[in-house]
Amino acid sequence: MPQSFGSLQVHLVFSTKGREPWIVPDIAQRLYDYIGGTLRGNKCTLLDAGGMPDHVHLLISMSREMSAADLARIVKSTSSKWIHDTFPNMAYFAWQAGYGAFSVSYSELGGVKRYIGNQAEHHRTMTFQDEFRLFLKKHDLEWDEKYVWD
Repeated sequence: MPQSFGSLQVHLVFSTKGREPWIVPDIAQRLYDYIGGTLRGNKCTLLDAGGMPDHVHLLISMSREMSAADLARIVKSTSSKWIHDTFPNMAYFAWQAGYGAFSVSYSELGGVKRYIGNQAEHHRTMTFQDEFRLFLKKHDLEWDEKYVWD
């Protein structure tokens, strides 16, 4: 086949270091807009974004030329630098070292968007750590608790 095609959607999830509540409503939308621009510059599309003050959920249509590891590294490093440059009072801001990247079928995009949009309600009864453990279980991933949190 002379042409290459890809339909690669990923639900990228990561928290602030120590789950500190840095992503307050005043900066959340600006952060998501910045991440969207970063993704566009890397041939990806931000389909949806949301979260809570201590973590983010990003639904991304990935470039077929990028790995999930590169995607997470680029998003986290550029957004961290942007936060430090834009908000001098957030000098101690940092993302957690790791991330979760979960594949999403094209037919399930609407469900993931609803999930991301319902974060405030969802987290009235569940911590980020419990939510993340459920993602790991749902995707049949093994983990060692001592290496998941920083």
